[in-house]
Amino acid sequence: MKNFLIITQVFRPDAAAVGQYFDEAAQAIAGTGATVTVLTANRGYDNPNEKFLAREARDGIQIRRLPLSSFGKASIPLRIFAQLSFLVQCILRGLFARKLTDLLVSTSPPMAAITAVIIGLFRPKLKVHYWVMDINPDQAIALGAFSPKHPLVQALDWLNRRILKRADSIIVLDRFMQARLERKLKCPAEGLRAPIQVIPPWPMDDYLKTVAHSENSFRKEQSWEEKFVVMYSGNHSLVHPLGTILDAAKILKDDPRFVFVFIGGGKGKEIVEARLRAQSSTASNIISLPYQPLDQIRFSLSAADLHVVSLGNEMSGIVHPCKIYGALSISRPVLTLGPEESYLSDITGDTEVGWSIRHGDVNSVVTVLQTAAAQTEKEREAICLRAQKIAGEKFSREQLVRQYLDMILCEP
Repeated sequence: MKNFLIITQVFRPDAAAVGQYFDEAAQAIAGTGATVTVLTANRGYDNPNEKFLAREARDGIQIRRLPLSSFGKASIPLRIFAQLSFLVQCILRGLFARKLTDLLVSTSPPMAAITAVIIGLFRPKLKVHYWVMDINPDQAIALGAFSPKHPLVQALDWLNRRILKRADSIIVLDRFMQARLERKLKCPAEGLRAPIQVIPPWPMDDYLKTVAHSENSFRKEQSWEEKFVVMYSGNHSLVHPLGTILDAAKILKDDPRFVFVFIGGGKGKEIVEARLRAQSSTASNIISLPYQPLDQIRFSLSAADLHVVSLGNEMSGIVHPCKIYGALSISRPVLTLGPEESYLSDITGDTEVGWSIRHGDVNSVVTVLQTAAAQTEKEREAICLRAQKIAGEKFSREQLVRQYLDMILCEP
């Protein structure tokens, strides 16, 4: 029987997307009859005041939440200490876990791969699965936090090469991420135990359902019945710049049709809040709301008329904002902001489910929003049907979870 240990700093009920995906993956693995234990932090990633149960058995999963593993994002030294504390605890537990057959680790926290390298060194028969959600130190370099020659950068690149060579399966989220990892190897990818496979994140179908505006209690509570709602929902990270859509909101502040809604949290939320404070509270067309409960997310996502997905110009192949899948699944058009070539342009390029615009091209964003708001009901229905069709054909939860399980459960 398979006995899985899963290591992730965030896990449900934490609102971070990585935690939600690991929860769904753990449930899917447990559903095959495997034993599944999850090691995670006992406090919220964004909000360390949220404290979770130390031990929990749910959906066939044994969850162990470790202390001193999350202190929030306010202090970089505290974040590093929390990550190191979490990883040391995971290594010790992984080394002494009985009858362990498989280890699943991701990039949360960025140095999580070291647990797989060390545990795998002492347990050579252990199958190691590496689920790459983002790539560091590339992200830190792109944000200007470190130079390419910084010792920590060199150490993380060495760690990346070690885990790629040790892993029995490697899953990335898009082809650009695959290419970036293969460049890191500095040797032919054929030298890996397993090829790098692309499996996109799947929509949270259990929680996503299209709710008509006329039946949407959330939209009514917010008094958006007569508005064209432009929504950004999810992590407001600095790797997903929102300056262009905020500038468009400023230009359209006197157009009574529009309201710009930002739901979620993260460092970039401070930029949204600053723009909101700069506007008159009585005339603001910007609304900032916290993360919504997962069991209510179908109402908040369906309240939008158009969803915004942003990817930083230097972030293609480094991060993968998965919010586009939720937007398509609830049959909404998308406006993507980012580089000319990315997985976002792969989706929107030939499917007519929305618009792709480069960061900084505010006038084009304004034109697109005015065009979208002026569409007839028939035109809106057509684009919504196309969005639903591509979600079902290319990003079906059932299909992608099956691919995922086939990857990590296959025997050599």
